[in-house]
Amino acid sequence: MAQTIKQLREDLFSETNGNKFDKIKNKLIKGFSADSRREVIEIFIEYSKSGRLLHWRNFLLTDIIALVKENETAYSIFFQWTITKPELTYWGIDGLLKTQGEEAYETLSNLVLNKTLEVETRAKAMKSIAVHSKQPFDRNLPKDPGYWKIENLRIEELIHWQNQGYNQGNSYKAPNIHPNLKNPKTELEKAVYKLNDLLEKERKNNQDLSNPSNWLAIADESKIIEIEKKWNLPENYLLFLKNFSPINVFIDDDEKFFQGLSLYGADDLIKNQNGYSFNPVTGENLQEWPSNYIVIADAGADPYCIDIGNITNNDAPVYSSFHGAGEWEFEEYSKSFIDFLKDITE
Repeated sequence: MAQTIKQLREDLFSETNGNKFDKIKNKLIKGFSADSRREVIEIFIEYSKSGRLLHWRNFLLTDIIALVKENETAYSIFFQWTITKPELTYWGIDGLLKTQGEEAYETLSNLVLNKTLEVETRAKAMKSIAVHSKQPFDRNLPKDPGYWKIENLRIEELIHWQNQGYNQGNSYKAPNIHPNLKNPKTELEKAVYKLNDLLEKERKNNQDLSNPSNWLAIADESKIIEIEKKWNLPENYLLFLKNFSPINVFIDDDEKFFQGLSLYGADDLIKNQNGYSFNPVTGENLQEWPSNYIVIADAGADPYCIDIGNITNNDAPVYSSFHGAGEWEFEEYSKSFIDFLKDITE
């Protein structure tokens, strides 16, 4: 027999086990949020104020925010209250923005400027303001403001923005992509096309253009010149770096790659040799590393290397090894870089 919303509310408030609480909460959302959305919201709000599981008072805010509609001002009073409670402020910020919109800018700016608050909370306020206002306060910073440091807070820019009347910005432009990414002709481009199709799904689900991820973009020419001075790369791989350079590309497939695969781009190819062929502390090349192996990707620090000493038909094989085993023991992973790209998307 199906439980009523009243019965589930009683179960929610009496439950002391976190896992069981989560199941009850989800039953309320799935079973009643469509027809009784406001009643479900009020139950969650009541729990956030007085529920016995303290950590769930905080976690419920994300569900409340998801259920509340844009500019639904009836709930702004609740979110104004949450930002006065240290244990609720972090997530209450997004709720206040969703219900008040631009009217919340002054309140949230004051949170950023409040030196008595934790850096994480101040950073969250600045990040949320940046996303909503399309102002670049979050440029080149981690997507998660929990990783920001106090020096990352662009206080002077925020104050200037306040003085200008909280005007809307222009947001960020997407990375510049090569036209052949959408119109592949060569075997390399066809392999890249499939990779981009995989990455495009990730971008749709989770993308923050202040720090773009999972893009294949035209590389900065100066980076390519720097790379060409250092190595003689096979043409297929060099064209890949020039025209389809990975930007924070991560292949989330831990069945095939340990902890997923990070694919390097032109911006980070040289520096990511550190710890493999180069010791960044002593500034010395590591003698045990094969000089013809260039690390082009890693899976949980396990390197995937292209062998530039074995270039044939404009390509070269890719080798892999496990780290932390004492000695590097490389095995051929693919016959060519193009095959390596194909393997990623299979």
